[in-house]
Amino acid sequence: MSGAGVSGGRPEILFPLFAAIEGLAGVGPKTAGLFAQMGVDTPRDLLFTLPYAAIDRRLRPSALDIPPGATGSVEVTVGAHQPPRRKGGPARVTVEDARTAFQLVFFHARADWLRRELPEGARRIVSGKVELFDGQLQMVHPQYILAPDAAADLPGFEPVYPLTQGLTQKQVAKAAQAAVARAPDLAEWIDPALKARRGWPNWRAAIGAAHGPASAADLAPEAPARLRLAYDELFSHQLTLALARARRRKRPGRSSVATGRLSSRVLAALPYRPTGAQERAVAQIAADLATPERMNRLLQGDVGAGKTLVAFLAALIVIEAGGQAVMMAPTEILARQHLSALAPLARAAGVRVEILTGRDKGADRAAKLADLAQGRIALLVGTHAVFQKGVDFADLRLAIIDEQHRFGVAQRMQLGAKGQGVDVLVMTATPIPRSLSLAQYGDMDVSILDEKPPGRTPVRTALVSAGRIDEVVQHLRDAIADGRRAYWVCPLVEESEVMDLTAAEERFAHLRAALGDDAVGLVHGQLPPAERDAAMARFVSGRTQVLVATTVIEVGVDVPDATIMVIERAESFGLAQLHQLRGRVGRGQAASTCLLMFQPPLTDAGRRRLEILRDTDDGFRIAEEDLAMRGAGDVLGTAQSGLPRFRIADLEHQTGLMATAQTDARALLAEDPSLSTPRGQAARVLLWLMGRDEAIRLISVG
Repeated sequence: MSGAGVSGGRPEILFPLFAAIEGLAGVGPKTAGLFAQMGVDTPRDLLFTLPYAAIDRRLRPSALDIPPGATGSVEVTVGAHQPPRRKGGPARVTVEDARTAFQLVFFHARADWLRRELPEGARRIVSGKVELFDGQLQMVHPQYILAPDAAADLPGFEPVYPLTQGLTQKQVAKAAQAAVARAPDLAEWIDPALKARRGWPNWRAAIGAAHGPASAADLAPEAPARLRLAYDELFSHQLTLALARARRRKRPGRSSVATGRLSSRVLAALPYRPTGAQERAVAQIAADLATPERMNRLLQGDVGAGKTLVAFLAALIVIEAGGQAVMMAPTEILARQHLSALAPLARAAGVRVEILTGRDKGADRAAKLADLAQGRIALLVGTHAVFQKGVDFADLRLAIIDEQHRFGVAQRMQLGAKGQGVDVLVMTATPIPRSLSLAQYGDMDVSILDEKPPGRTPVRTALVSAGRIDEVVQHLRDAIADGRRAYWVCPLVEESEVMDLTAAEERFAHLRAALGDDAVGLVHGQLPPAERDAAMARFVSGRTQVLVATTVIEVGVDVPDATIMVIERAESFGLAQLHQLRGRVGRGQAASTCLLMFQPPLTDAGRRRLEILRDTDDGFRIAEEDLAMRGAGDVLGTAQSGLPRFRIADLEHQTGLMATAQTDARALLAEDPSLSTPRGQAARVLLWLMGRDEAIRLISVG
């Protein structure tokens, strides 16, 4: 392979950046320990720790031109020295600029040092924070005292770095400048046309500019130097994902070509035509399945966009080609629901669908496993029970995974091992903003369902203050009398003093007293699964009309007759979660309502969240707003975020960059799969620079 030495080990040009940080000016073992607490172990780490603000130290004509509380620099004539009036008190030196006199104040300074630094009658440049004390302007402990001929030593715009206890701005700035001096000239990995169009500097110039801002504009996320460095980070991430994707595609898959015999029966039996988005997604999946490469596609659809139909039509493609499919859900409730949604479609197609969960035991389970191994079951629906030993397929070709973030990569691989070259379709009902979706699923191809099938009625959403709870209960009483059903979502199960949120147990008791014992059911996360399923089943069949629940019902519960959703303390939920909960109603023909009950007074952010939800039901727009309001880590939830940590890139403010990086990374690999052209070699150096060891391993294996 060309470019040896790049895939074999770190390129020599980067050695100075990966040396120990002790080699930098002013960094000894103790300081190195403090840097390590900030995650900075090498000069390279320090280069990617950018200043977040800057102090304007440019010379002003007078201290009067500096707003009190701000930092500034002026040239002064030194006047009289006043020693401390009492022990431990401050020493003062009067100075005069072009328009006013003010005082320099020093605590614990030695008199001989003061006279040496500030001789009476001399001209000096002083720089520090200007304050108003007892009507008198003063500067306490100026950070710089310079002779006028040393004015060049005063930074015009001094960067402010993140610190840890024990480190000073001066230490970090000095070390950062030493790291910048080590930055080598690197060959360009960015597409030249893109770089010219964006007006981005070279890498080395960008590093220098980011650490040496000349104005406030240089600190903004959209400053050219910062955009370029953010792009490098995103490009290296997307290049890693693109290499993983290319490698997976090289692994032999199976070609499954549909005859259309079964799917045409299903489409003929449907009471409506699929949406354009559904047809497009099925065509994309069919094209993937027809190739000998393995499919790895994400099907992202808003609440009620019709993912189940798309998934079933995908399964029929491999079934028509003589194979089997499996659909996995994270909980038994969801698996059973998938089964009930798929059963009529399977009847129309004339194929056998079965379910396998931890509940299947004995002869029943043995019979199912035998039928599966003989190929008599075309589509198996199940929970993680389908991973177990002894669950064997005759010819598994397609794995459909619902709510992917609940399954680890290892589990997905176990499932893939149950067949030969299994194609994977992942479904999620959580609309994710595009930038985050590319960061998290950038190695996958994405199909988006952004249209609602006909026949789904929009849900009327209203904001109701908690003080009007009696009206809400009366509204439910009337609705039940009309034969309608409702969800009542409470935020927490156990009374928590910290959160002061009504406990589900208490609300359940209150609603039973108001509406009748048999009318109200309860489900929450602490219930044993069998009890939870039984409570759900009673609600689905209409034996109970109101279901009091925690957020366990957030994903996938489908009761077409439920037309009212009450969400208590709605302001305590995230936007995406509220949108998911609201999606549980409006699934049938009847008009549906979602009541967002809030505890006044609302914060500005809380009110904004609820108003966005009231004004739109477009999950993707809601997700973008959620990202703007909460930030990337919160939107995906830290536990399941799977989101890479970026040091420079800011997914909230630089959203378009991620898509550009993905397009560019895939284009580069399409032209130069082994990264052996000059630009490919430069991209390898970038991967080393960004510590993308897994990508380097993929190139060397590839």
